[in-house]
Amino acid sequence: MLDRLESIVKRYEELNRLLSDPEVIQDAQLLRKYSKEQADLNPKYQAYTEYKEVSSQYTDAQAMLKEESDPEMIEMVRAELEELSDRKAALEQRIKRLLLPKDPNDEKNVIVEVRGAAGGEEAALFAADLYRMYTRYAERQGWKAEIMEANTTGLGGFKEVVFSVQGKGAYSRLKYESGAHRVQRVPTTESGGRIHTSTATVAVLPEAEEVEVEVHDKDLRIDTFCSSGPGGQSVNTTKSAVRITHLPTGIVVSCQDEKSQIKNKEKAMRVLRARLLDRKQQEEQARMADVRKTQVGTGDRSERIRTYNFPQSRVTDHRIGLTVHKLDSVMDGDLDEIIDALVVEEQAALLKKAE
Repeated sequence: MLDRLESIVKRYEELNRLLSDPEVIQDAQLLRKYSKEQADLNPKYQAYTEYKEVSSQYTDAQAMLKEESDPEMIEMVRAELEELSDRKAALEQRIKRLLLPKDPNDEKNVIVEVRGAAGGEEAALFAADLYRMYTRYAERQGWKAEIMEANTTGLGGFKEVVFSVQGKGAYSRLKYESGAHRVQRVPTTESGGRIHTSTATVAVLPEAEEVEVEVHDKDLRIDTFCSSGPGGQSVNTTKSAVRITHLPTGIVVSCQDEKSQIKNKEKAMRVLRARLLDRKQQEEQARMADVRKTQVGTGDRSERIRTYNFPQSRVTDHRIGLTVHKLDSVMDGDLDEIIDALVVEEQAALLKKAE
């Protein structure tokens, strides 16, 4: 571990020199590349620098304790040693977490797909609630959410809604949301006041760069049609809506949110690339079953991951046994407590595996 940290220090200091080099400053692409690399190394560099400083203070305090004869000074030095020991242990744990292998998708934007599942109209209404929850969370993070495709119901629910979330670290936070979400409440469609259980599924896909997924024109069938709104009524008479079929995989993506056929095609291609990248990664992870065991909530999409109980104002994440009694704020996008707990759990599993 120390060898890795020393190489990080060496590279970080080398990047400092490179970033002040006039030739690098004049090359925007190189400057951006080195700046990003240094920003990625900075947390590790700062933690290790602090660790070395605390270790040095601890060694000095130990030497002082051996030489000291004054009882009061001995007591003070022992108290300082205890504090430094705690700081040293905490920094060691922090450094271990920072050195854990990073998910290459963590900094990417995401495509989120929410679908009403069991429960008919109530499931569609719950899907709409989840969509609002995620867009409110995106607002809290300073991210941008944009609808790609939506299939609405008469009561304002979603049979399916596909949207993008763009912002630094979007995938690192939202990746834990993939799975089946269950709601327990009295539906607006229920006149008898009985509590119903419905479900909606969520899929969070890292948005793929064009270079990551190669899509050939010959593999695509592109159909255009007139876009329609709720109930099937025509929204416009021009063929602006686009449906793209990827022939080798059979994946079908449609988009009719924009009035421009070109913009709809661009959005549909973004979703298609994300689904193709996800398919590729799912196949790779299936071959590496051991990796999936260390992941919290990025596995089987049919797995029931969370229950939202409205009568008890309770949200329970079944993967880590966490229950919070603040359903209203969670549904308003206050997800950090739950996501933070999932991050800690996954890191603990990875640390245990690395031991």
